[in-house]
Formats: sequence, structure tokens, C-alpha cells
Amino acid sequence: MTTRSCLILHGWQNHRPEGHWQHWLADRLTELGHEVVYPQLPDPDDPDLEVWLTELARHLDGLAAGSERVVVAHSLSVLLWLHAVARDLPGLAGVDRVLLVAPPSGSVLARHPEVEGFGFAGDLLGRLDGRTLPHPTRLVAGDDDPYLPEGVQAAYGDLLGLTAELLPGAAHLDLDAGYGSWPSVLEWCLDGEAKLTVR
Repeated sequence: MTTRSCLILHGWQNHRPEGHWQHWLADRLTELGHEVVYPQLPDPDDPDLEVWLTELARHLDGLAAGSERVVVAHSLSVLLWLHAVARDLPGLAGVDRVLLVAPPSGSVLARHPEVEGFGFAGDLLGRLDGRTLPHPTRLVAGDDDPYLPEGVQAAYGDLLGLTAELLPGAAHLDLDAGYGSWPSVLEWCLDGEAKLTVR
């Protein structure tokens, strides 16, 4: 069996509730014998980008050597990941593949002072435009995500050079959308070619 070391990153206001698919995923991967890092990032209700970047670097450094290193980022942590890429954060090179799930758009972040610093200040996407992401990366979102009114392809996919995968009726892929479990994301963690489907 291929040994994997998986880092799961949550979004804004997420206190890692047991019902959330990320918690479910961490439990399933652990049961299968994989190493899982699923940290509670500091101050999730009023996060600081610099603090979260420091935490991300620390957790990347802690992923097990000699294993396949997998990152799953949801919502605000997608922006965290993109800031890390733009800054060439230490530890990125050791990651093997990445799944970016339901990023909120810059227009939405700008309406919330608590998270506006994660948005497009300094032209984040402009700095990433045309740049090859450092790992095989997949981008997935609901086709009706209320936090992504422009649509994921227009907001992120085109500038990142990714073809976004749309999940019908999946909204923000959170508990409100019914994502307490998500079997296909587990399949992706085990096989990067697996198809991502609705729950």
C-alpha cells in the first residue's frame, strides 16, 4: 500500500466540526493507515494571513518523508494556498498533489473585513497569472456556490491555467450543502485520477 501524508486545511469560521466532510475525510484516511494532519488554524473567525502562512509552513515541514504528500484545501484555505505559491513558501516543493475546493471570490472576501486580507490585495491572481502551479492541482466547486458568483472558471480557473470541475447543486461544499461525507474526495486522496462527484 502506498503510504500517504495528508494535510487538510479548513476555511473561515470552521472549527472542524465532526459533521464536516473534512473531519470525515481525516477519520477515514486515519482508519486506512495514512498519516493525517488536520490542524485547527488560529483564530478561524478572525484569521490573520501571516499567521496562517506561518502555520502552513510548519505543517508542510511536518509531513512525513518518504510518503506521497497530499494537500486538500477548502474555501479560505484555497486563498491561503495561492498566497503560499505566490511567495514560494518553504515546504511547497515536497507536496505531490493538491485539491483546491470551493474558493470564495475576491468580491465576496472584500465585503468581510475579517478576511479581506486573504483576497486580491497586491494583485494575488495577477502574480499567479500564467505561472505553472508547483504540483498537479485540481480545482473543484459547486456550480451554484453563493460565495463564488462569478463562477470558479472565470474567478480562478482561467488565471491559474486549470479546468475547473463543476459539481451540480453542491453550493459551497460545506455542511449547509449537506457535505458531511464526500466519498469521492476520499477516492481522490487514494488515487489522484479518481473522478470527483457530488456526495
